[in-house]
Amino acid sequence: MLDRRAPTRRRVTAVAATLTLVCGGLAACSKDGPDDTLKAFLAGWRSGNLNAVGFVGADGGKVSANDVVDQLKALSGDLAKQSLVLTPVGSPKTTGDIASSAVKLDWTLPGGAAWSYESTVRLTKQGSKGWRVVWEPAIVQSELQTGDKLALRRVPAKRAAIQDATGQPIVTPRDVVVVGVSPQKITNFAQLQKDLATAFKKLDVTIDMSNLADRVKNSAPGAFIELITLRRADYDKIRDDVRPLAGTVFREETRNLAPTRTFARALLGTADEATAEDIDNNPDGVAQGDIVGHGGLQERYDATLRGTAGISVVIARVAADGTVTSTQLYGTKPVDGNPVKISIDTKTQTAADAALATEKQASSLVAIKVSDGSVLAVANGPDGGTVDTALTGQVPPGSTFKTVSAYGLLRRKLVTADSTVTCPKTVTVAGHEFKNSGDEALGDVPFHVDYAKSCNTAFVGLSSKLGAAGLQAAAGDFGLGAPWDMGAEAFSGKVSPADSPTELAAATFGQGETVVSPVAMASVAAAVARGQFKQPRLVLDPAPTKAAADGAPLDATAVGALRGMMREVVTAGTGTALRDVKGKPVFGKTGTAEFDASSKDTHSWFIGYQGDVAFAVMVQKGGSGAEAAVPIVKNFLNALN
Repeated sequence: MLDRRAPTRRRVTAVAATLTLVCGGLAACSKDGPDDTLKAFLAGWRSGNLNAVGFVGADGGKVSANDVVDQLKALSGDLAKQSLVLTPVGSPKTTGDIASSAVKLDWTLPGGAAWSYESTVRLTKQGSKGWRVVWEPAIVQSELQTGDKLALRRVPAKRAAIQDATGQPIVTPRDVVVVGVSPQKITNFAQLQKDLATAFKKLDVTIDMSNLADRVKNSAPGAFIELITLRRADYDKIRDDVRPLAGTVFREETRNLAPTRTFARALLGTADEATAEDIDNNPDGVAQGDIVGHGGLQERYDATLRGTAGISVVIARVAADGTVTSTQLYGTKPVDGNPVKISIDTKTQTAADAALATEKQASSLVAIKVSDGSVLAVANGPDGGTVDTALTGQVPPGSTFKTVSAYGLLRRKLVTADSTVTCPKTVTVAGHEFKNSGDEALGDVPFHVDYAKSCNTAFVGLSSKLGAAGLQAAAGDFGLGAPWDMGAEAFSGKVSPADSPTELAAATFGQGETVVSPVAMASVAAAVARGQFKQPRLVLDPAPTKAAADGAPLDATAVGALRGMMREVVTAGTGTALRDVKGKPVFGKTGTAEFDASSKDTHSWFIGYQGDVAFAVMVQKGGSGAEAAVPIVKNFLNALN
């Protein structure tokens, strides 16, 4: 009888295609009875060798063992390579020369679903030849007939969405236009290729058409040769340029897409049709046509978002006219995927992406909500980026790290904001000369001026007072280098051991062996603004299980002085270009980070906060902080406000 109860996952120790015989009490079976024949049949079914078993058909005619092997495989169809456990149910019931035995079949289907039912094996005794199995398709399943086969039908699950902070899906169905060419419509291939390149350039999109001539040559005359899929808004910008071209063809579709092409691209990843590699890596869970996450959160949470496909076992039967009918024997319902909720705010992310849009160098911007640590934006450029440097980058912080060392100095009362700290043009430590950007020398000025004007030599001169332990402790107060669990890969920083006078001097102003990510430095700015370290929160549901604990409140006097110094950076220091941005006052710190002794290139940094939004911008090989990072911050804040 067919067991239609809901399937349960079970542990199957046999490899695929292994059929395990379970015969309780067969050791006591009669050696000249049907028991041994049944045992040999089930063992041969398992091994694929039935030469030790005799067979007859329902009409009494002889059936060869090899024919039975072939029919077992054919009838099993798509299940032929699935794990099967065969268990006799009790002993055969014998009446004279006729016997029958119930056999339980336990299949393990792709994905682990279990399908169990019983069939009947009939046996007959033919004089001195002994007991024979009466071969019939019903042995495999009671409804099977010759020529039938068991087939698997997959029922895809509905992929869930990644949601924003409000619970709205970030990726939703959006109109697109697929632009292609058709060989039979092309009148001048060279001119068509040139005109298409010109049109796509308006969108700042480059299409590799180097093999297009071969594709056209090798395609059917009426073929649709796809070139690019454009969002409807982008297509409309070049519609009048590409529509009249002789040879172009178009197809309107709907695709699941983020609000814009660049929207948190490196963070989110993409959800696309499964590749051959995806299927090979997960043959039980992924099939052709499935949507699979590639990169970013779509890949990390793919199993959660994708859900579990349902599966049904059917009898596939070919009728006389060639039509195929399917009769379902067993099925499991698909389990739709579960959404993943993240803290990204659509407005803030859009502003961040737009701020990086014109920067040609690799760049990153992270924004954090000061009040609760929620990550509002994770942007990478150009064009959205392919690597999430905003979260995982490991680069020197340059002078933005003076925020950390200044807090350490202020907290230990080694200086106050008004203490006079000299800023010479150069200073030498253990034979190594340190200098300021542009060879600037401020002379004897208050410490807050050294910070606002970003004097390296002033911090080098204070490094021995702070010491390695003081530097490490200050970094720890801001959570740098601690284990973070944001639900996505993120680098919280690695602070220099500062185990020599020169390394300590360099580390005090963000050089040497210290490396950080933009999210780590945005968190530093947020901690100054709120007066306490809170690990940034990105994935809200499912919530990470190992998030770092909140830090102790920062020293109120020290952090109060530090806020005033960060404000002075904007009003009278290296970040004065931000004085007139929209919205509330801006607090911050510029940074210029050397990263290669053999190169004059430097990374450009700015960290800061405005109201309830803290942020960090880093431009690789962007020059000084004021050159590249500050203009991006200005564009970001003006767009946000």
